[in-house]
Amino acid sequence: MNLIKLTSRAAVASTVIVLAGLAASGCASHRFVRDNLAVVDNRVSQVDAHLSQVEGTAGEALARANAAHKLAEGKFLYEVVLSDDSVKFPVNRHALSPEAEQRLSELVQRLKAENHNVYLEIQGHTDATGSEARNEQLGMARAEAVRRYLSDQGIALNRMSTISYGESKPVASNDTREGRAQNRRVVIVVLS
Repeated sequence: MNLIKLTSRAAVASTVIVLAGLAASGCASHRFVRDNLAVVDNRVSQVDAHLSQVEGTAGEALARANAAHKLAEGKFLYEVVLSDDSVKFPVNRHALSPEAEQRLSELVQRLKAENHNVYLEIQGHTDATGSEARNEQLGMARAEAVRRYLSDQGIALNRMSTISYGESKPVASNDTREGRAQNRRVVIVVLS
């Protein structure tokens, strides 16, 4: 009987020790979770603060870009279009005709007389005959021919840029000979 009481007491003591151990480990687990949760919460707060700062910076940048866009919109002065009627860009050619040089000389005189610090965007265009890649090259060659001529006449190179639109911005139908002739052009946009 004493053996049974002793075994029973040992079982109860073991159970109490196991339960105490579980309770202690449970408290330790909860403390561990709470401590790590605090670290994670701190990091999330830091990320939220950083995101708020980035959003503010992005918002400021967007506001500056919109303001610059509004300023640039008001700076367009005029444009000069050199099309087949006056400059006679033949099919697949970029050389300037005497008529084109005359029109460009008039533009140079106007620019010098106005004495503005203007910027010229020289846009080369083609009709839709030929490949798209070839038309991009041809449009650029036309724009560069105009830029070279203007430079030779005293317009500073840093005040001019060229771009080719190739066949992408027609002003007339490419289905007719007259329409294609109108699409073979150079546009000079004058900006202040």
